Amino acid sequence: MALRYRVLLAVTTAVPLVLATACGAAGGGNGASGNAAAAVSSSGPEASGGGIPLTPAATPQALTETGSTLLFPLMGAWAAAYHQQHPSVSFSTAGTGSTAGITDASAGKVRIGASDAYLSSGDLVTNPSLLNVPLAISAQQVNYNVPGLAAGAHLKLNGAVLAQMYEGTITSWNDPAVRALNPGVSIPATRVVPVHRSDGSGDTFLFTSYLSTHSAAWDSAIGYGTSVAWPAAASGLAEHGNTGMVSGCKATPGCVAYVGIAYLSSALADGLGEAQLANNLGQYELPTPASIRAAVASFVSSTPDNETISMVDGPASGGYPIVNYEYAIVSVRQPSAAVARDLKAFLHWAITAGNAAQFLNTVRFQPLPGPVVSLCDAQIARIG
Repeated sequence: MALRYRVLLAVTTAVPLVLATACGAAGGGNGASGNAAAAVSSSGPEASGGGIPLTPAATPQALTETGSTLLFPLMGAWAAAYHQQHPSVSFSTAGTGSTAGITDASAGKVRIGASDAYLSSGDLVTNPSLLNVPLAISAQQVNYNVPGLAAGAHLKLNGAVLAQMYEGTITSWNDPAVRALNPGVSIPATRVVPVHRSDGSGDTFLFTSYLSTHSAAWDSAIGYGTSVAWPAAASGLAEHGNTGMVSGCKATPGCVAYVGIAYLSSALADGLGEAQLANNLGQYELPTPASIRAAVASFVSSTPDNETISMVDGPASGGYPIVNYEYAIVSVRQPSAAVARDLKAFLHWAITAGNAAQFLNTVRFQPLPGPVVSLCDAQIARIG
């Protein structure tokens, strides 16, 4: 599918990270055995076989990151753990939205721009020195606030129905199209309130990509991107960041919202429902570790050297339909050899030791498969 999204500048406020303690104890159930490189330690040899330094220099270094609010919690955990291991390296991180992260990295304002979306062809033409390096695997859920549904119920939704909700043509939750997907479920006639991101967001890119694959009308009229011209649905709301999507949906009966998987626990704690989404085969799945890994497995061999790939609505049986690589947008041209060395050391640590369950489980991410780690290291090695 040809990429045609636009990247628009978002006005954001950076929130500095205070480094205090390391991450907690390791958790289980992450499926990290598929990451052949995860056993590599940042305290090992001076350089990997690919020439990537495995430890930073002893001189002080400040690394900066802005971007994806979905990646923000994990980036904070990584920064704290890495700083504890290597006190010479300090971090400033900010959850400003993927568009801002790409823009900041493009302008050289930060060393890492975090993004849920890969670089557009326009970005690469404008700044061919940029790389998008996967750091981990994430997913996106669809949440809703529909009072009166049975406790624990997971409504089935697909891209076509969601597109009509966001277009404003499905205006009540008991619409025949919704009931047809959920036979036997008593659904109240609550007004649908579609919620979307106000800031430029990789989450918007993922969600609108899913809508475009299921709805030709949406694809031709709206399309997909980190920012889109949302239909003028009279009841629609705009919220900033993933935290805003969760809090806005909690406060709005009838809402439907797309939220990054790192915020699923808070969404469920706030009483929001979680939808089963239709995949390419018409199977309805929740974003479980198994369904996310199944979806990604079908794309590993087709991931190109520059790792620019959409994994939305893949062909795998049992696969969850909205999965993605979480990207570090970095420039191959760094301001000094010292910055380049320490940036490469950190990125290699993130895709190996940083992909351990103790980090990924808390945000419900999955580790990069071994072949993808190798592609990442090949890109990281280009930084100079």
